Amino acid sequence: MRIHLTNYLIWDMLGYMQIKKERGSMTRIRANQEYRNKVGNRIKQHLFQEDTHEKQTYDNLKADQIQLNDDAWKMAEKIVRRHYTEDDVEKAYYLQNKFENVSTIAKDSCFHFHYMGEKETRDYDNNLKIEEATIEKHFDFRLTGDIDTNNNYSNSREYSYGYALFRDELNAQENCNADILIEQEGKDNNPHRTKYTDNNNKYLGNDDSGYAKQWNEKYQLDLIGRDYCRDRSIACTKDEFMFLVNWKQQKAQFVMAHENWIKSVLNQMKEIKIGLKGYKYLDECIELANELGCNITDAEIVRTNSTGLTIYNPKNLADRIKGMKNKKEKTRAEKVAERILYEKQQAESIN
Repeated sequence: MRIHLTNYLIWDMLGYMQIKKERGSMTRIRANQEYRNKVGNRIKQHLFQEDTHEKQTYDNLKADQIQLNDDAWKMAEKIVRRHYTEDDVEKAYYLQNKFENVSTIAKDSCFHFHYMGEKETRDYDNNLKIEEATIEKHFDFRLTGDIDTNNNYSNSREYSYGYALFRDELNAQENCNADILIEQEGKDNNPHRTKYTDNNNKYLGNDDSGYAKQWNEKYQLDLIGRDYCRDRSIACTKDEFMFLVNWKQQKAQFVMAHENWIKSVLNQMKEIKIGLKGYKYLDECIELANELGCNITDAEIVRTNSTGLTIYNPKNLADRIKGMKNKKEKTRAEKVAERILYEKQQAESIN
């Protein structure tokens, strides 16, 4: 009887321990805001890596931009040199160097071109009339040159082309964000937007430094006349004019492709954040990420900080600490290479 009772108690205890173990393994981790942010950040990284139609359009148009600008510049140079010949330029420099009061020639990157065309008008009786007219347009080859677009970037629109073209380089820099104009559209006075646009513009540079200096020096000509390009509108043919109009439109299409790609990700993230906010447990957040093709585990989220970096792994922590000393200024090429490597590693970890 005692043996039977003892065996019963042993089996009962083992059964209780097994149930407790099973219940313990089924304990669900509650999803707090930090965990939701981590999962959201990982999903966002994944969305930017996805080979979507929007991203393909942006990448394809970006690959065409240098050739596109070079071809348009050749056309502009042809028009300008037909009007201001090399001989004219040489004589103008001779006079300017000889006389102190002569200032008639300088390098420029923007032009007003025109041709004689037709435009529709109405007479006093509202009858349609076709009249000969001068068709004129401004063409600016600087990195911040105007483009034909209807976006709502307001007074920062001139920077949208440079942000789209040098997106990787900008996003590789600390406190820079090439997508800031799209993320903060319609918020001109937002301090967050101002901070990043200032940093972006400082990195891209101007006529005296950075990418802008290299870009602008590539596209400039010696021109005779006053400083302001409107005072020297240059005649061209209609075909030449339309070629340059098409160049501006293609630049605008590239800017819009950048905007459409980023907005597609931002719109997805709005829905994702709403979903994450409604989830009570971390495994629900993980399930959403996995369903979206972003394969992560709860262990990754629990062991990482809000940026997604694993900090409790001794090797990673040691590497972080070592990186805090013996610092030297990295070149732009090194920073861009590191950013590309980081994004590649993130993509591989997600897949």
